[in-house]
Amino acid sequence: MNLSNFIAKRYLFAKKSHNVINIISIISAAGIAIGCAALVIILSVYNGFDSIVRSLYNSYTPDLLITPAEGKVFSPEGDVFDSVRKDKDVLSFCEVLEENVFLMYGERSTVATAKGVDSTYEEASKLKDYLIEGEFDLKYGTMNQVVIGRTLALELGLRATFLTPLEVYFPSRSTEISLLNPMESLHKERLYPSGVISLEQNFDKKYIFMPIEALEDLLEYDGQVSSVEIYLQPNALSRKGLATKNFQRKIAKMLGDKYVVKNKQEQNEQVYKLLSYEKIAIYAILLFVMVIISCNIFSSLSMLIIEKKDDIGTLRSLGAEDSLIKKVFVTEGWLISLCGIVAGILTGIVVCVLQQKLGIVKMPGNFIITDYPVKMQLSDILIIILGVGMIGYCTAIITKVLNYTK
Repeated sequence: MNLSNFIAKRYLFAKKSHNVINIISIISAAGIAIGCAALVIILSVYNGFDSIVRSLYNSYTPDLLITPAEGKVFSPEGDVFDSVRKDKDVLSFCEVLEENVFLMYGERSTVATAKGVDSTYEEASKLKDYLIEGEFDLKYGTMNQVVIGRTLALELGLRATFLTPLEVYFPSRSTEISLLNPMESLHKERLYPSGVISLEQNFDKKYIFMPIEALEDLLEYDGQVSSVEIYLQPNALSRKGLATKNFQRKIAKMLGDKYVVKNKQEQNEQVYKLLSYEKIAIYAILLFVMVIISCNIFSSLSMLIIEKKDDIGTLRSLGAEDSLIKKVFVTEGWLISLCGIVAGILTGIVVCVLQQKLGIVKMPGNFIITDYPVKMQLSDILIIILGVGMIGYCTAIITKVLNYTK
């Protein structure tokens, strides 16, 4: 057995002549345990919210999005687009037209983004899972229908069961604006509400969904689209649910420099970066708290070194080198940290498992989920062990340098 480790273990568990040293050592280990448990719980809860946010964005974000490198619209026609449509890895090829429009329902009005989609989009998109009223159905025979975000519906006083049509306006591209009668310069479409969707606040107050043919008539376009949304077969997706880089490069190469091809992460790059930065910030703040907590280890080791002056002299008399004696106290501080880390990690895991299984802590207010979401990741636990372990080791080294004298 390593002599320094043996002596350090004896010092850790043996009764001291001054009971305050035992108390400080216990407080040190307990503080580290509480800090580690807090890190595990907070990061796991953050992972839970992160996964929910990503799932919400993924529900209306296609696997690949094709947009023009220049300009606003393009025609998805020709041999290249036909090859993309027929590719064995493509599940759905959805043509989408988007534009900001003016909405009027009764005496209420607002501005929103109209998204013109076809029947292929209705089948491929997961948005129908977030309907709170009606159905995601944009056609009823020859009658055009609209699906609207919850916030917009509340603002307009619209319900899926109402029979009054929603009026959508857009300035004519071919007619000059009449100052005497501006309404003559506007094109209008009447759409009957078929469903109300609730996903997240920014989405709910922005989008309405309507048949692409109706939006083309409103905007005076002929077969032109703002983007093409591609949904892939499962074998073309990576483990993270993103389009594989090889397939994305393949499509981009086929289309050339005139088009931009983005995967899910690139479409919501700012959101995903913000989520990652927030997690790093949370970890850094809690790790700084751990540095403060570790000052207790400094106090405990300092008092232990003073108490063991006689033992240090005895070890020297027996031929022990200074490096061995210093290593004893470094190991002592490391063991205090290790005890706290093990206890804290286990406590945090138990709390997270209980929350996952029983939903002990409830979410306040009206949300999609009722309990605080928890998702543990092995990488987080390893980072916590590494970070807190390094803090404990550095604290022990500093203590040895400042307090040990020959």
